[in-house]
Parts: sequence; C-alpha cells; structure tokens
Amino acid sequence: MGAAYIVRKRARFVSINGPVNLRYGTPVDAVDGFLVHNGRPLCAVTSQNAHDYFARNDDGNGMERGQLTASIIARLSTRDKDHQTRWNKVWEDPRCEKYRRQDSPDFWLWGHAFFEAPVEDLRHIADLVGAKKGARK
Repeated sequence: MGAAYIVRKRARFVSINGPVNLRYGTPVDAVDGFLVHNGRPLCAVTSQNAHDYFARNDDGNGMERGQLTASIIARLSTRDKDHQTRWNKVWEDPRCEKYRRQDSPDFWLWGHAFFEAPVEDLRHIADLVGAKKGARK
C-alpha cells in the first residue's frame, strides 16, 4: 500500500469506475498512483479530483493540510484591493516557489507538491497571504 489519504470534503464526482460519494473523513489509500477506496480506484493521485477532495494523511495532518490548501487558494482568488499584493508576496517567496508548476513561467499554478506539502510550509503560505489556518474538526 502507498501513502494514506483522507477525504477532506465530501467527495461527490464521477470516478474512473463510476459515481463516488464519500463522506468527510473517509480514509483512502494510494496504490500505484491512484487513490483507492475498498479496492476500487477513484482517480489519479495527481488529478484535479484528488486535489479537490482528498488530502495526504500519512502524517496524521490530512485534514489540516486539506483545509490549508483550500484556504490559501480561496484567499488568493479573492479579488479585492489587496489581491495583487498577496500574489506579489507569493511570487517573491522562495518557500512558495518550490510548489509552483515550472511549465508555466508567466502564470502561477500550484503544482502537485503544494497539495502534499508539509503543514509547516502551508501554514507559512497561509500567513503570507492572510488565509485562515484553523483545521476543521
């Protein structure tokens, strides 16, 4: 078995094996690059569905990791007077840079590593952009 993952928000989507409806907090496994529940492959570990609904949990921090990534993305998406200031901080921060997809030099896209980052790095990024950090219990 690979790394353990957890459903960070209700997972309702059409998987590679049909409809999925997994409750918040449901554990899933990573096997050969796929997230698997009850022996049934759901999606690739690096897919958008994986990033939207699941969080790596092999360190027991999956819920916080999922909350932080969602909060950071939401905060950076907020179009207010400080929108560009937040993005400037991200572009200038070396810790953020290691989580940026390198195939897009003119536009910031979070790479897969962002969604699996250590919570300490995600807390730093959350502080940088003013995102909420409280983990859902």
